[in-house]
Amino acid sequence: MTRLVVILAVLALSGCASGAGFGKSGGIATYDDLKAAQKACADKGGSLKLQKNGDVQYLDDYACEKK
Repeated sequence: MTRLVVILAVLALSGCASGAGFGKSGGIATYDDLKAAQKACADKGGSLKLQKNGDVQYLDDYACEKK
């Protein structure tokens, strides 16, 4: 029962921010991948931000946040 609650909590929290994805470099935040992720985010009306405690080297640690 406790395991089910933990799984549901993790799934609920994972939907809070949309990550930038893995890009073409296997998850490494290259200039081109960050530029493409920023453009895709801006097209949706948001801006690309590094998540709290995120690592600037990994593209998936960035999230598109609504303005």
